[in-house]
Amino acid sequence: MRAAQAAVSLEVRVRFFGRYAEALGCELEVVSVSAPATVADVIATLRADRTRNLQLPQAPLVAIDLQHVHANHPIADGDELAILPPMAGG
Repeated sequence: MRAAQAAVSLEVRVRFFGRYAEALGCELEVVSVSAPATVADVIATLRADRTRNLQLPQAPLVAIDLQHVHANHPIADGDELAILPPMAGG
């Protein structure tokens, strides 16, 4: 009989900017997700928490360590993920 493997949890610091920070009333939150995880998993975790006044689009603009990334980008323990509001140029 094999011993059950403990689920590995990753902690990600999520920084909110613009209207997302305003809606939450904070700019930083630590989120735990099960490994392996992607940006999409972190977004899904945030969207599933209906206690917050935050409406994230399915695929918001996201950066990890100052680089824009896509939803399928893998997450590592301790990453800092920035969720950016839509931007308009001029």
